[in-house]
Amino acid sequence: MMNSDQVISLYETVSELTGQMLQAAQVRDWENLAALESHCASHIQSLKDGEPVVALSGDRRLRKVAIIHQILAHDREIRNLTTPWMAELSALINSSGASRKLSAAYGA
Repeated sequence: MMNSDQVISLYETVSELTGQMLQAAQVRDWENLAALESHCASHIQSLKDGEPVVALSGDRRLRKVAIIHQILAHDREIRNLTTPWMAELSALINSSGASRKLSAAYGA
């Protein structure tokens, strides 16, 4: 079980990682984004496994809430950047799939 300092530290690390993920998405560095996402997921799992059930109080609670808001803001911006890319990728996949089907059907 983690103490409150460890919990806050892990949340700060997740916030830093989501900030790096946002930077990767901004420059369309999808490989780095995926690697950072995996790294971030392991930290989130550590929080799930080790964060005490007891709520934080006072300044620690306020800090945790502020960090969570930052993480959510990063996530929202990442989604805003990746959603159009995912649509482009989907269109390319569907287009190439349709081309293969036409080629197979008409022997081109």
